[in-house]
Amino acid sequence: MILRIAAALTLLAGLGALAAYLHVMGRFPTASVAARHLRTMKDRVTPPDSVAKSSYDAFAAMPRHLPLAEFAPRERRAVSLEGYVQRMLRAADDDIHLEVAPLPRRPGDPNLRYVTAEITPQWRAGSQRWGYERLLQAFRPNTGGVTPWDSGTRRVRVSGWLLYDYEYEGASGYGPIRLSSWEIHPVTRIELWSDSLGRYTDYPR
Repeated sequence: MILRIAAALTLLAGLGALAAYLHVMGRFPTASVAARHLRTMKDRVTPPDSVAKSSYDAFAAMPRHLPLAEFAPRERRAVSLEGYVQRMLRAADDDIHLEVAPLPRRPGDPNLRYVTAEITPQWRAGSQRWGYERLLQAFRPNTGGVTPWDSGTRRVRVSGWLLYDYEYEGASGYGPIRLSSWEIHPVTRIELWSDSLGRYTDYPR
């Protein structure tokens, strides 16, 4: 009897933890409208019809603390950004988080100001090239692999949907080096700079 009660309590605790996780991720009915909208935007699988070139100054100048009705229309746009991936890591929701900086950072130097770009599981599905290890080799980030890359970080251009991750607008803010709560999320295209060709080349899925 005691074992059955313990098993039932363990099951309930597990279900509660799962419900709490889904709530935070915007995948549970108790999540707010804004949270469910955020999850829907993160989970987009359709590539944009057109992409506009953006800049670090443009991201820094994007409006903050907007209500859903005002920021949602801006998320219908897609942009591209050029730079260098200084940090790459797996997020809690299995996104690959990129910190894209305007200049290459040497190992050991302080982090530069950056824009966040996220490669979601939906866009990595069925692709070995967009897997974590292959992307490490493609981007050569300062942080994210085991050892520094001899040739340094690689110049890249990432494109994808604009997304306002309002969760970074909390009391603590997002720190002095993250330029904005606006992100490129999900990333739908990756291009790598070719010194020999003098231009960007596609890094297809």
